[in-house]
Amino acid sequence: MKLGMVGLPNVGKSTLFNALTNAGAESANYPFCTIEKNIGIVSVPDERLDALAKMYEPDKFTPATLEFVDIAGLVKGASKGEGLGNKFLGDIREVDAIVHVVRCFENIDVIHVDGEINPSRDIETINLELIFSDIEIIERQIDRTKKAAKGDKSLLATIDFLERLKAHLENGKSARSFDFTDDEKEIIKQTPLLSAKPVIYAANLCEDDFKNNIESNKNYLIVKAIAEEEHSAVLPICAQIEAEISDMSPEDKEMFLSDLGLEVSGLNRIIKEGYSLLGLISYLTAGKPEVRAWTIKRGTKAPQAAGKIHTDFEKGFIRAEVISFDDLMECGTMAAAKEKGLVRLEGKEYVMQDGDIVLFRFNV
Repeated sequence: MKLGMVGLPNVGKSTLFNALTNAGAESANYPFCTIEKNIGIVSVPDERLDALAKMYEPDKFTPATLEFVDIAGLVKGASKGEGLGNKFLGDIREVDAIVHVVRCFENIDVIHVDGEINPSRDIETINLELIFSDIEIIERQIDRTKKAAKGDKSLLATIDFLERLKAHLENGKSARSFDFTDDEKEIIKQTPLLSAKPVIYAANLCEDDFKNNIESNKNYLIVKAIAEEEHSAVLPICAQIEAEISDMSPEDKEMFLSDLGLEVSGLNRIIKEGYSLLGLISYLTAGKPEVRAWTIKRGTKAPQAAGKIHTDFEKGFIRAEVISFDDLMECGTMAAAKEKGLVRLEGKEYVMQDGDIVLFRFNV
């Protein structure tokens, strides 16, 4: 999973990126501090994997990973190349989902690129640049389809759909808020629309907001309302808190977050939301050589899941020996689980479930 972090200059994006990834990206109090994109790889926390590691004491422990891409601050006119806009939009095109950092904290010592805090305007500025880029793409696709339709009248329905989508975008609405039919989803499947990408709005608050009442921050409520309207996710987060806990021991981190009324860190919440938005789950493989998590799309069948490990596993798939994580933990050992008949033999049509522990049998 690759998440692109975007936001106007100076909203706390690089501070949050550094805190989440410990990647050491430059962060300072002036616009366009980030010019080249920064990339950080983090392990996906999974208590199930930790429990399996205690059970097997493996030689190798491999959690799933998540890639954060810190994309330089977008400004008005990016779709026309302003502020190196084309490059930044190209970086966004490569990610699976967007973490849009929106400034909701008030601090006169931290410069805002537009001079004042206004989350609605900030969100609109970036969304419109993504929409403008999409309009250009759709216009080119309409032109191509019209030429092809001269010899194929069946494409007229496609043109009608593209014209409706273009009108939707021209009204300042993102592609993710368009009500696509299944057929229309297929038509647009290979078209890289930026405003169709899933979004998590990271509302960057101050520490006092968490100590008091998040809902009392009017800027956060604005972001929350916008997210609900376009069916996006919103997470209240504090880049400063994440920076403070990034070097803490697990025990100190837990205590610090507890004092603020938080159960888990911002990183864990972003990862959980990202998996949900993208429809991802994890299955696990376990044994003395290695305990490992594998990320797949929800609905993936066993042979394709096996192919994540190696293409030969998919080509020569015979069956999968499967047990749920909860069943294995209840039994204590794999041998005990087999005695109770809890290890199932599944074939090519089996749809993988989150937390499945699997041994694939194959022959090439």
